[in-house]
Amino acid sequence: MSWLSRNATVASPGFSRWLVPPAAIAVHMCIGEVYGFSVFNVPLTRTLGITQSIKGTDWTIPQVGWIYSIALFMLGMSAAVLGKWVERSGPRKAMIASAACFCGGLLISAAGVALHQLWLIELGYGVVGGIGLGLGYIAPVSTLMKWFPDRPGMATGMAIMGFGGGALIGSPLGVQLMDHFKSASSTGVTGAFLTMAALYLVSMIFGAWIVRVPPEGWRPAGWQPSTAVSRRHTAAAADVGVDQAWKTPQFWCLWVVLCMNVSAGIGILGQASLMCQDLFGVSAAVGGGFAGLLSLFNMGGRFAWSSLSDLTGRRAVYCVFFLLGAVLYCLIPTTQRTGSQALFVTVTAIIISMYGGGFATIPAYLRDLFGTHQVGAIHGRLITAWSVAALVGPALVNYLSTAQKEAGVPKGQAYNVTLYLMAVLLMVGLVANLLVRAVDPRHRLARDTRPTA
Repeated sequence: MSWLSRNATVASPGFSRWLVPPAAIAVHMCIGEVYGFSVFNVPLTRTLGITQSIKGTDWTIPQVGWIYSIALFMLGMSAAVLGKWVERSGPRKAMIASAACFCGGLLISAAGVALHQLWLIELGYGVVGGIGLGLGYIAPVSTLMKWFPDRPGMATGMAIMGFGGGALIGSPLGVQLMDHFKSASSTGVTGAFLTMAALYLVSMIFGAWIVRVPPEGWRPAGWQPSTAVSRRHTAAAADVGVDQAWKTPQFWCLWVVLCMNVSAGIGILGQASLMCQDLFGVSAAVGGGFAGLLSLFNMGGRFAWSSLSDLTGRRAVYCVFFLLGAVLYCLIPTTQRTGSQALFVTVTAIIISMYGGGFATIPAYLRDLFGTHQVGAIHGRLITAWSVAALVGPALVNYLSTAQKEAGVPKGQAYNVTLYLMAVLLMVGLVANLLVRAVDPRHRLARDTRPTA
């Protein structure tokens, strides 16, 4: 088992740092399948009826929806609790643990479908698989930033872009596998889960096999830390431990920053298809195509915005997210009144690109403030903001728009109150971002107190 130790992953001379991003993407593209879980929703409600749901016997959409919610909640919670273990154990052991949990969760879920036990699927995909999501999400982060201190935003953007794009592979793969395994007595979900578990296990083990950490004191040729410090006044002169970091006001300012950005974006992303249909009266097929288009911008924004932050600094990029985002949210009702579908698509695509960019930029923001010593663990605790936002954002869109419709407001105008409220949330995030300052030196670790890699 020494192959899994952190020492076994220390790179030998001549190792190319450009092999690390593919290792991270190999894991993130697999666990990012969670974004495409909705393709299983309807088949899961027909486990017994096969062609249609049997009322009172088969599960309902709200019941099935808890699987996805539990998985995202466990992502944030497991990342927060296990972040220090990930830093201590190294990326390879954490990636293998992620593979075991995520793929094992799919196996448990397959048994739950076969036995028609919803609690087994919630335990498998939601709890066990959710732990795998959390481990796999944060495992490559600190490693990438140690390999790319000259371009930390670009580095984490490449990996987290993979998570955002996981649904582009996972969704069609799930549909094709269900069609392949479908029969007169099965919707094909069991076979799909089993096959995906095997395929994802191979990819994630491959990522763990090629990942490496840099030797202590390694730096890119010709790079000097002073260059980055001069551009970003928030850059840390020394490292801050995770237990100290979350006691600082900077940590909680960034917690609010991430929570507000995600709350605003995830509500739109989760209801993109229905919103498009309600605002413009298009078909469900067109709405589904629109949702797929947003996924591309979600993925692309993670790389583009985080790479831009290497040039402008993190605070400036988040100011753009909040200011431009607020304007665009307020512009959406205008696109409905004028009937401009092209403008609506453009506006929402930019919003979702900034939603994805917020995820990819936050690890580099943390690195600037707290250093690289335990940035993975700090990131793990920060993304509890995602867990909260995953409840707040969809709830605002779903409940407020439904209340407006029930009150007699036309479908095309039922989202206006929610959209203006999203703009307000972004203004709260802007204030938190502007309050971020350099960390007080008293929180930083002395050089001789930090363990070696």
